[in-house]
Amino acid sequence: MFIPSDFVATDLTWLDRLLARDAFVTLVTTGSDGLPQVTLLPVVYRRDGEDILIEGHWARPNPQAGHAGPALMLVHGPHAYLSPGWYPDKDSAGRVPTWNYAAAELRGALEPVTDPSELMDMLDALSAVNEASVGNDWRLDRDDLRQTRMLKGIVGFRFRPSQVQIKLKLSQNHPEANQLSVIDALEGSGSPVSQDLAQWMRQVREQPAAGS
Repeated sequence: MFIPSDFVATDLTWLDRLLARDAFVTLVTTGSDGLPQVTLLPVVYRRDGEDILIEGHWARPNPQAGHAGPALMLVHGPHAYLSPGWYPDKDSAGRVPTWNYAAAELRGALEPVTDPSELMDMLDALSAVNEASVGNDWRLDRDDLRQTRMLKGIVGFRFRPSQVQIKLKLSQNHPEANQLSVIDALEGSGSPVSQDLAQWMRQVREQPAAGS
């Protein structure tokens, strides 16, 4: 991922925030024909210091299912269009439109998981996180053959990143007046996504060391 120096973040708490916000990622591998294979899927993220473990699963018919070895994972954060009309120095500096966003690119190795007990543990973890987010408590019933029979239709994976790149393109290369004006415009837009991005811009301004 191309990251100009102004937008590089090395503090892994930003990765924590990205995946806490949206753990629906893009997983990219290379197929036998040499072309990329891509799957969008939900994951469970865990971090202990520098050690990161991400788990998820594919539908068994997916051509990517069962891939072992090198992989790339894209983590998506808030993003929004920025109008040059929001900048106080728009005329003197000749400003043009741009896009602000936060994202991460993880490179590492995939390990497929097919053991039924391990798959059930993965599904328990995934459902626990997502059920809590909607105020429910559904769990896989290990005694219900109708549910456990469906395990044959999936292949799990563990992904251990060896390289993490975090990009926070949040107007850090602009004068403070421009940054504050953009934040005000995003917060006043009425769009939840834009308002979310504005909060990320505020956090970067309040924690410059984490975004440097």
